Amino acid sequence: MTSAQFAWINFYEELADKLLACRSRRDVLINKLTSVYESIGMSLPKLEADELHDIDPFTVFGLFNKGITDANRQKIIAGIAGVFGVGADQPTDFEGIPVLNNLNATFYAFAEDDRRGEHDIDNLWCVFEAEVALTADDNEENRRAFVEAFDAAVTQFTLGWKLTMGLYWARPYNFISLDSRNRWFMADVAKAGTAIADIVPKEKDAPIHDGERYLAICDAIKSRLGSDECPYADFPSLTAAAFVESERVNQERKAAEKAASERAEENALGDGGIETTHYWTYSPGDGAAKWDDFYARGVMALGWSKLGDAERYASKEDIRKSLRTLYSGKTSQKNSALALWQFSRELKPGDIIFAKRGWDEILGRGIVEGDYEFDESDDSYPNIRRVRWTHSGKWRSEYHVATKPLTDITAYPNLVAQLNSLFEDEDSETEEDSGVVEYPAYTPEDFLSEVYMDAKRYRTLVNVLRAKKNIILQGAPGVGKTFAAKRLAYSMMGVKDAERVMMVQFHQSYSYEDFIEGFRPNAQGFDLEKGAFYNFCKRAQDDSDNDYFFIIDEINRGNLSKIFGELFMLIENDKRGPRNTLQLLYSHELFYVPGNVYLIGMMNTADRSLAMLDYALRRRFAFFELRPAFDTESFTAYQEALNSEKFDRLIACVVRLNEAIASDESLGNDFCIGHSYFCRMSPDDVTDERLSATVDYELVPMLREYWFDEPSKVDEWAGKLRRSIQ
Repeated sequence: MTSAQFAWINFYEELADKLLACRSRRDVLINKLTSVYESIGMSLPKLEADELHDIDPFTVFGLFNKGITDANRQKIIAGIAGVFGVGADQPTDFEGIPVLNNLNATFYAFAEDDRRGEHDIDNLWCVFEAEVALTADDNEENRRAFVEAFDAAVTQFTLGWKLTMGLYWARPYNFISLDSRNRWFMADVAKAGTAIADIVPKEKDAPIHDGERYLAICDAIKSRLGSDECPYADFPSLTAAAFVESERVNQERKAAEKAASERAEENALGDGGIETTHYWTYSPGDGAAKWDDFYARGVMALGWSKLGDAERYASKEDIRKSLRTLYSGKTSQKNSALALWQFSRELKPGDIIFAKRGWDEILGRGIVEGDYEFDESDDSYPNIRRVRWTHSGKWRSEYHVATKPLTDITAYPNLVAQLNSLFEDEDSETEEDSGVVEYPAYTPEDFLSEVYMDAKRYRTLVNVLRAKKNIILQGAPGVGKTFAAKRLAYSMMGVKDAERVMMVQFHQSYSYEDFIEGFRPNAQGFDLEKGAFYNFCKRAQDDSDNDYFFIIDEINRGNLSKIFGELFMLIENDKRGPRNTLQLLYSHELFYVPGNVYLIGMMNTADRSLAMLDYALRRRFAFFELRPAFDTESFTAYQEALNSEKFDRLIACVVRLNEAIASDESLGNDFCIGHSYFCRMSPDDVTDERLSATVDYELVPMLREYWFDEPSKVDEWAGKLRRSIQ
């Protein structure tokens, strides 16, 4: 059996007695609360829309049992102790105390709300008094009085499960809190087939509206405290254990999600760890009916209350299936599941929200400030995020926006730019207010720890790029050109600021219109739209104190004369800046490339299907060769950490293969096999299946391309590679 001493209980129970004495003098109680906050130099929280005329005891407890810092909780408690004359020791820790959602911290609806009943606050006082009386003398009469009071109060707006939390605060040894964390935990603690398993409400159950059943739950659990099926000394010990376990589970889940996300990002383009600002369109209720309410409360919210806490679901598919069961199986529910998943998992503080109605009416703009919260007492819109709404009004978008409840529009820069432009004239916020995030530092040492290159070659690479402004990373397949490109930019900036880095990929259809500007069809005719490089240069011009990096993958796959047009001259280092302008082809605008823009191109030297680079462009770029890095200290350290004989033999075989490729007159160094085919593996990843797949589905097909006219040589080296991992 586990046990714990909870120093806060004496204080909470004595405060409950003091509050009960104020039942018939609530004006005195309100004056005392005002005095508490004056004495500690804090503002009394908003407990009514206008002036506070009445209050219940549970809401008083909620003033210091919600999502605030322990320091502020202790300050409020100290003020209460002084004004109310509470003699018990003031608590210094709050183990085993469930807390309210900050966005729903009263036990009643505000007075002007239609859902506020005439006797709501009186009903709360009745159940509070009945609780104290039942604790003092557990007899049938007091039980009937408690059940009657509970049943009258529990169905009031904002209550349900929350009422049990208030009962627990006042008498924690006698009344259990049935908040979602405790219900989840008790379902695991209770053994199948016991009375507890039968009587404990499941996490998705509707709130209890029956005081008799609630007392039965308290009795059933209390009778088994200290037993094998419920090894806790009392309700506070159980509640504390529930908190610890839920925090452990949440931390494991978040760590796993973060690790998976970072692995995916790092394995791609090097954006792991970057908190980039995303832009979203959002519908505040059906037909935007909740906009005024959400704007006034400083929140955004989604419905689907029957689903429960969205964070409990492991995948979008789990949410979708539950939505089809709980709501309608006639539709796929994919959009609804996606909205809930993104709202709870992907939306983050600092993101920009455009509230909208229908296809093209914009109602406001805001900045997300809070993490996801689920308010189980709200039966309409329980999925909540705090938002600082910066604008409210009516604007018309030039583009149609999706009618879904929540849509990430970050990938549509023209739409984002057009929506942002609606607020430019009115927006007087500071940079700190605008939702700009702090990016993590990224040093040359960080680059060298991830990219297999020695420090001398890295310094050479940086110096050449700074001097020339334009560079092409060229090399054989698998030498890490794409992997290194963004990391090179970040190391030169000193931070992982993705806002100052842009990557595009050239191909045969890529054109001047995509890169600089061109006419695009619309419903009425044609619009002149700016291209990726034009917009990037304009951003750099407005931020001349910082460097910007434009990365071009597969630079030799595009028609470079067609793509760059008049920029052939403007990208030269000595032709940068406002004194060197040229007139653009379509708009006739005088344009220049700012001096803080660096171009990084990437070129696969082994692709024989591509022509040589245009000479006019070639002389404007420096060329830096990336080589297979099997002999570098960093790759050797990585290889040793894997501690795999098969991996070591495979690498040794690839090194010999590269020697054969380099000495082949028809191939040469440009066709050597790079190290990236073997990177980003952990000791658990080095399996026979993984190594065989690399050999059979990546290396051997490449050898067939290299020696298409020498099949015997392909068979020879394929055999050597396969035998190395047997």
